[in-house]
Amino acid sequence: MIIIKLGGSVISDKNAPYSFNREAVEVIAEEIAQFYPEESFILVHGGGSFGHPNAREYKIREGLIGDVKRKRIGFSKTHQAMLKLNDLIIEVFLEKGLPAYSVSSSSIFLIEDGDIVYGDLEILRKLSEKGFIPVLFGDTALALDKGIDILSGDQIVSYLAKMLKPSKVIFLMDVDGIYDKNPKEKSAKLITELTKEGIEHLLQSSESAGIDVTGGIGNKLRKALEIAHYSDVYFINGKVKGNLTKVLQGKNLGTVIKRW
Repeated sequence: MIIIKLGGSVISDKNAPYSFNREAVEVIAEEIAQFYPEESFILVHGGGSFGHPNAREYKIREGLIGDVKRKRIGFSKTHQAMLKLNDLIIEVFLEKGLPAYSVSSSSIFLIEDGDIVYGDLEILRKLSEKGFIPVLFGDTALALDKGIDILSGDQIVSYLAKMLKPSKVIFLMDVDGIYDKNPKEKSAKLITELTKEGIEHLLQSSESAGIDVTGGIGNKLRKALEIAHYSDVYFINGKVKGNLTKVLQGKNLGTVIKRW
């Protein structure tokens, strides 16, 4: 099994609300199709320009406090926006002959203190056994501590890696991998391989590029620390055609974190 995280910056333009990068998703689907059904996949996508505007406007991360009636409306609006993005992605995969199957993350996960504390994964296991490609997404979620919260795609990937132990976890980003500093700086250098010590050093000293409502690069590195206990982790540019194919073929590309 391989888990692929479709970053929000790959599938949409975060600066243009409700934009969808259909061409990028078509290329990703075509590359996955080369390896399916011999290889099984689970996909998780981020919120991009669909989930974040509502999550910010209604301050979902604060929990169910203040104007509770308005918060409930915002919670539902955020979820519905994510369903729309998920539908667009599923539609592309179906057109490419891949049996992608939507699984609403908020229906199978409970969170507390920002982490998943319960996940009903039996449906995912059965879908995979039957040859489907489950597609989950960053979503709203019920929280045991503050009523409601945001569940990021990275959190979902980390939990799935722990429970399902895939051979690879691949993060598709809009840059070539993890850099030693903000990749927008000319002096930034791509880190081709990271160790546990290297990640910890980066978290302590480096700048985080593109911080968003669900955590940014720093959060991805923290999750990579967890995932690498169970799977090899890859951070690659999902906007470059052929990158995903190469990693699925077993080649090292972008930034690689080998399982320890």
